Amino acid sequence: MAPSSPILSTILLTGNDMRKMYKAVTCKSGFSVSIQANETSYCNPRTNNAERYSQVELGFPSAEEDMIMKWAEDPDNPCDTVYGYVPVNVVNLVIAKHGGAVEGTAPPGVILLSAL
Repeated sequence: MAPSSPILSTILLTGNDMRKMYKAVTCKSGFSVSIQANETSYCNPRTNNAERYSQVELGFPSAEEDMIMKWAEDPDNPCDTVYGYVPVNVVNLVIAKHGGAVEGTAPPGVILLSAL
């Protein structure tokens, strides 16, 4: 499991709080997707810097992925949309399906299974 690295994440100042923007995850298969969770994302809990998220927002995958289509904001444009409130267990399965992560970061709760 590759832990989220604060070095590879961008920290944005929003008022008196900080929110992380995570680097898009790229998998061994070449599939990539943005995985975000903060007070402005479609996630649960909808807050900055939670200890663990149970649902996260995915965005702009490099290819259509059947496992996440039911959460697509615009299912007619699967590579140019966001996917709100996707359960982290589904995200974990998508990463595993695509051979594991080779780079990127993700919010707490998402397991970045490392590619072999």
